[in-house]
Amino acid sequence: MPFGQPTDLLVLNTCSVTEDAERTSRYLIRKTLKHSPKAFIAVTGCYAQTGPEGLKKQAGIDLIVGNQYKLDLPTYLPPSDRLHKQASPVVHRTKTIAPEDFELPEYGAPDSTRAPLKIQDGCSTMCSFCLIPFARGRERSRLLDDLLREAEGLAAQGVREIVLTGVNIGQYNQAGADLCAVIMRLETISGLERIRISSIEPTTVTDHLLDLMASSSKLCPYLHIPLQSGDDGILTAMNRSYSAQEYVRLIERALQTVPRLGLGTDIMVGFPGEDEAAFANTLQLATELPFAYFHVFPFSPRPGTAAVKLANQVNPAQVKKRTAVLTDLSHAKRLAFHNRHIGTTIPVLFEAGHHDGFSVGTTANFLKVAVPSQAELTNQMHTITITAASERWAVGHPTVQPAATTALPIL
Repeated sequence: MPFGQPTDLLVLNTCSVTEDAERTSRYLIRKTLKHSPKAFIAVTGCYAQTGPEGLKKQAGIDLIVGNQYKLDLPTYLPPSDRLHKQASPVVHRTKTIAPEDFELPEYGAPDSTRAPLKIQDGCSTMCSFCLIPFARGRERSRLLDDLLREAEGLAAQGVREIVLTGVNIGQYNQAGADLCAVIMRLETISGLERIRISSIEPTTVTDHLLDLMASSSKLCPYLHIPLQSGDDGILTAMNRSYSAQEYVRLIERALQTVPRLGLGTDIMVGFPGEDEAAFANTLQLATELPFAYFHVFPFSPRPGTAAVKLANQVNPAQVKKRTAVLTDLSHAKRLAFHNRHIGTTIPVLFEAGHHDGFSVGTTANFLKVAVPSQAELTNQMHTITITAASERWAVGHPTVQPAATTALPIL
């Protein structure tokens, strides 16, 4: 049922990356209890792992399940006829998370044309601002046969595009197989037409991966590579293991190998010690590099991380101003990315539903494309000629023939 409707049970899979994410989780619990005061509230995910003491103090929570036991959550839920409020929450959580390679016992049905395929979890990098190593544990990889089974099942259901997900997917290593080996095995699955990489750390983007992206008929020419800062001093304080120039050289190499690459990034604003000169370095790099977009995150001090103890905290008003500057730049970058495709003809995989009279889909390099149409195009691939663009999306019209469904040209 849609969120906000009366319910007997709420299972909330939480995030703890920022303070805002935790605040949103608490708000959703209060909102649910307002319209369904007898609802059984189960909280899992990263906030359940890193903040169980605080959650236990919030009224109305009945079950807290940390990430070690997250996949077993259904076994901890009472039967439907015994979903009664508890005097205090039952907690299933361990301080540490087992580092062994893993498999997923059950596969959910995808609710979009792009299905996520989790291949990795955890992170051992220990960036000074990040709670993920504490929330998700050390790096570990999913068993190769297990993830291939799920991918085959998704393709059999008609899924055309899968997105490889994980906390640090470039560190995938299972029985000698790395990320490129996973991709090459996935390419052999009949019916699977696109393989997309989600966010990947710059230090794990190898020449082999770029060469594979350039030559593959299925691996999407798209990379989301977090920058975080364009200032070397801030990158060092963040415990990021690259310099600004090393990042630039990686992007140049990626664009040379995959010329029509779709490129996104993450940028953090207001990290302790970020003065005007440091922000100017970030702004310059964000301006000069050909990003299609970037996500801008104000620094959020997380208890337990090294950054909490750093001096020279940035004034919140200054953080807000810098965030607005970069957000405006991202909007301009997105419009420029859309404009660059005017006049091109490209395959588009359409998503479910209609938006303001348009059917909307995505190209291999992550260009959002809208076509005026009332026809049902969900999960169909069509060749579209781009004729106009806005910040929201590129606009086009279909050619007579649909796109080929076995080999997608790299864009």
